[in-house]
Amino acid sequence: MYGSQSLDDLRGQLLAAAGDLTVELRQSDDEAELIGWLHEAVDTRSHVILNPAAFTHYSYALRDAVALVTAAGLILIEVHLSNPHAREEFRHTSVISGVATGVIAGLGFDSYLLALELVRRRSA
Repeated sequence: MYGSQSLDDLRGQLLAAAGDLTVELRQSDDEAELIGWLHEAVDTRSHVILNPAAFTHYSYALRDAVALVTAAGLILIEVHLSNPHAREEFRHTSVISGVATGVIAGLGFDSYLLALELVRRRSA
């Protein structure tokens, strides 16, 4: 479902596509850590590409942190490797999407690359 490529593979593709953008790729399954990173993004005025994974469906704390990012005038794109709407019904609802700048899903690593291109265009 998610393919066979690694986080390092994604990092390489993003860095190759970044051009003049700074890319920092982080991964955690700790909700508090993710929220802290989003607060840091506000403080450093950094745009965010976020794959909220399972937190997509129920984390109102993460939603509130995402809302802070977008309220600060920053771009936050919610991405998913797979298409949540093609999966189990409980995955069809995202509590994050309503406060994100946009959502890209179902395109594997291309979801991230398209988000990066959007950040590039909108932040220029």
